[in-house]
Amino acid sequence: MLRTSIEEQFSDIYLEGELSNLRVPGSGHVYCTLKDKTSQIRAVLFRSAAVRLRFALQEGMQVIVRGRLTVYELRGEYQIVLDAVEPKGVGALQLAFEQLKERLASEGLFGQDRKKSIPAFPRTVGVVTSLTGAAIRDILAVLRRRWPTIHILIAPVQVQGESAGRQIAEALAHLNDWGSVDVIIVGRGGGSLEDLWSFNEEIVVRAIAASHVPVVSAVGHEIDVTLADFVADFRAPTPSAAAEAVVPVLAEVVERLRELTVRTGQVMLRHCAFERQRLDAGIRGVKDVRFRLQEAAQQTDDMVDRLREMVQQLLTSGRERVHEARRDLSGLNPMLAIKQGLATVPQYSKRLEGQMGVMLAQHRHRIYATLAQLNTLSPLAILGRGYSILQTVPAGQILHRANDVEVGQELEAQLASGRLSCTVTRVFNDSSV
Repeated sequence: MLRTSIEEQFSDIYLEGELSNLRVPGSGHVYCTLKDKTSQIRAVLFRSAAVRLRFALQEGMQVIVRGRLTVYELRGEYQIVLDAVEPKGVGALQLAFEQLKERLASEGLFGQDRKKSIPAFPRTVGVVTSLTGAAIRDILAVLRRRWPTIHILIAPVQVQGESAGRQIAEALAHLNDWGSVDVIIVGRGGGSLEDLWSFNEEIVVRAIAASHVPVVSAVGHEIDVTLADFVADFRAPTPSAAAEAVVPVLAEVVERLRELTVRTGQVMLRHCAFERQRLDAGIRGVKDVRFRLQEAAQQTDDMVDRLREMVQQLLTSGRERVHEARRDLSGLNPMLAIKQGLATVPQYSKRLEGQMGVMLAQHRHRIYATLAQLNTLSPLAILGRGYSILQTVPAGQILHRANDVEVGQELEAQLASGRLSCTVTRVFNDSSV
């Protein structure tokens, strides 16, 4: 068969080209086209090989692949079944490192705002590393030299290999659950990128980010950089430097405390001396105040005596003025004036009655004379002599001339006693009399 023949002749080939038409369905297999400027061939990376890739395949990536040539019989096309894929120009691990770093940085896992401060005086230090490496010996030596009484809790793990990342992440979680750990050192000695790769795995980076206990990264030498260094709360260049960063030197702290104790004592002595001077000055001031108070009290007594004398004088003069006023008021008593006025009332009454009688007689005479004149001038007196007053009806207008009425007009005649209703039958003018 053609397929068998091709697979036997081209069972292990290497190709270089650009990835295109990249497709990853739910099965996990990777399908793509490998091409250069003049040709192309279909390629497939089955799931069993794809899971071993440490980096993500991307459209347009230049790669070097190893695989076997075969024929896809359903379409009758040549294709290459890939066993390994390496990015061209950069190692697979380095590319995986850059890709994961970019993705985790976009999530904010490396931000300075989420980093926790290292406690100044931790009581318990957790260490996540291998028991067989030089890192644990260096860390323990430094911790015990600097702070002999420090409590160290070691979580032994593998620091390289397929299960190393999972073990490191679980150790970090266990130390967080322990409850009494104040700071955690995680790391190992130096090595190649492959040797340090466990500290670049996503599971380890996320475990460090999730730790509520501050984490110090101490991976490799100063020139080695891992993703654990970016996400840790503090990055130490070496394991020994990490131990120096988490605990101070006990002897230096004790010496510093002794110096502070001496300085505090000196400051307290100076402060006490200063306060004693202030107290002595205050006591002298209190004595001066006591003397001034005594002098003021004496002056107050003198003023009280003077005020008492002045008040007594005012009371005496006031009593005298009251007696004088009473005498003056007794002479001006209204009851005396009323009694004197009542005594003269009968005399004035008699005089008033006499004067009133004379005045009444004079007024009565004047009234009678006026009435006589009024009777003489009254229209009723004229009517009593046989005259009458004619008025129109119903206007009541008084007539003065015969021309003021017409024949047949009704008139009313006012007599000295009673009234007459008349009708004009004929009008005589003065010229016809």
